Amino acid sequence: MGTLAMGRVKAAALDAVTIDAYGTLLTIVDPFPRLEELLPGHHRQDIERAFFAEAGFYRTRSFTAHDAPSLLALREDCTRVFNDALGSSLSPDEYVGALEFEPLPGVRDALDRVRALGLTLAVVGNWDWSLHLRLEESGLAQFFAAVVPAASKPAPDGILLALEELRAQPVRALHIGDEQSDEDAARAAGVHFAPAPLVEAVASIA
Repeated sequence: MGTLAMGRVKAAALDAVTIDAYGTLLTIVDPFPRLEELLPGHHRQDIERAFFAEAGFYRTRSFTAHDAPSLLALREDCTRVFNDALGSSLSPDEYVGALEFEPLPGVRDALDRVRALGLTLAVVGNWDWSLHLRLEESGLAQFFAAVVPAASKPAPDGILLALEELRAQPVRALHIGDEQSDEDAARAAGVHFAPAPLVEAVASIA
């Protein structure tokens, strides 16, 4: 099943909008100053190398954290990858505590506009179970009627689950995301698709 449309879509043709999390709603605050504080004696380039090794590991396993115990296990594994790459001994609390996220520019205004159009919102992210906590920390949780972590995009399941919770039909839904996996998931789910940035995607809703 293909996506119904790309680009502009009329608000009257929609009931719901699902939105990707990282890179569309949220971005990471530069973690390296905090990590350098925690890791005196380690060079910045080595810390960066270890961080990106952990980030690559996380991307392939975020879907495994579907509740609090599995989230703890994932964080322990991710911290171990970081420590092994750097030769450090941070605890999971120290490492995860150095990672903060913030809304991308214009996101709150864009979400306000979507709600003003009478559309219901959901987040569908390839993020671990803590996604709802990150949204709360960032002051965005109030905008969303459903949050689906560990969505395993490009599989369509996360989008379809969100639409089921919103009681919306795929033909009357739009997905917004920043990666090819978002477009592929939208196509497989049979929903409209608009690429990030969110501000531009929302402006394309006529």
